[in-house]
Amino acid sequence: MVPNLAALRLLLVTDDGLVAGRDLVALCIAAVRGGVSAVELRLKHAPPRELLACARELVASLPVPVLVNDRLDVALAAGAAGVHLGPDDLAVPLARRVVPEGFLIGASVGAPEVAGGRQAAARFAGADYWGVGPLRVTATKSDAGAALGIAGFRDIVALAGGIPCVAIGGVRPEDVVTVRAAGGVGVAVASGILGEPDVESAARRYAVSP
Repeated sequence: MVPNLAALRLLLVTDDGLVAGRDLVALCIAAVRGGVSAVELRLKHAPPRELLACARELVASLPVPVLVNDRLDVALAAGAAGVHLGPDDLAVPLARRVVPEGFLIGASVGAPEVAGGRQAAARFAGADYWGVGPLRVTATKSDAGAALGIAGFRDIVALAGGIPCVAIGGVRPEDVVTVRAAGGVGVAVASGILGEPDVESAARRYAVSP
């Protein structure tokens, strides 16, 4: 279990297209002021050296945990709080062997048949949380799969066996209360925050949702 579930309440996920030449660190600082509780660095098109430099700068600049998407090596080298692993990345049990104590590992789960399948234990065992989605169709991740809806999200929560679940993919501020009612511990947001002109205010709309 994640030692501090509050860190998963509102996870900001960065995106190359949404940043679009703006100062990523400044955007993340503003989002944290608005209530973001953790930042997941996801820059699919950044070269490894640039990604590492950005991760280190975020770790040094933010008062909340920083996770790195996909790249365990970058997360460890940057001193990040954790990594988020997708279905094509290193399996969670293998990653767990090489990370320090307290290092957070999240795993993407996109369908009930995956969460409850025979290979789920082999791939997800030891994950601190599941990123479950997409809740709705999302433009920021073309390979995210079909939208689950709140019913599909609830089904995966039931299969998680107590592993904290975070909803991701097209999440709107009004979804926060519904996700929590379905057993989720938080939401992960990209365009709903970084796609708005006032990042701090956009984050606050998610953070203050009932």
